[in-house]
Amino acid sequence: MVDDRKKQALTDWLKLLAQPEIRMDAEEQYDELLKMADAMEREGLVSEVEWRQLIRDAGVVFAQAREGLEGGT
Repeated sequence: MVDDRKKQALTDWLKLLAQPEIRMDAEEQYDELLKMADAMEREGLVSEVEWRQLIRDAGVVFAQAREGLEGGT
């Protein structure tokens, strides 16, 4: 049961990481990814190590989006 919830939560997180919602800017996407990661940890779906990796991955995508905006792409 927990495995199914974890799989779905991670799938949803990865989907948002790869494709933000319509009209969602990079900061909103980042904030939502952090909230989702926090909820997964709080619910015991991911370990602290997994949570840290989710936060790092969200940070990388946020930084890349910011660089793209500043670079004019």
